[in-house]
Amino acid sequence: MNELVTRRSLKEGGKGHTDWKRIDNLSDADIDSAVAGDPDAAPVLDADWFADAELVLPERKQAISLRVDADVLRWYKAQGPLYLSRMNAILRQYAEAHGAALAGRSARAPAPG
Repeated sequence: MNELVTRRSLKEGGKGHTDWKRIDNLSDADIDSAVAGDPDAAPVLDADWFADAELVLPERKQAISLRVDADVLRWYKAQGPLYLSRMNAILRQYAEAHGAALAGRSARAPAPG
């Protein structure tokens, strides 16, 4: 195991062991150097990248009226908040499985509760 990895459990409690004073004293050059040396770090996005970036907003969802069996609705509601988003994700997956060419929106819904 990497000796730089420290494992902690939520059961240990406390505020953690981060040396915030050291972090606060890091210069921009120190941070840039640490990022450059980290193979897992995402590339730094500079002004040139943002100059060519394009904001793409997803298509708005449509409000509809849908009749659903009461027991089915109770079950979805019992799964917790965002049950309508989960219902939408399931409908999306069904449509894609049956050949629908849908936009690239994620078919994943938030996990229950």
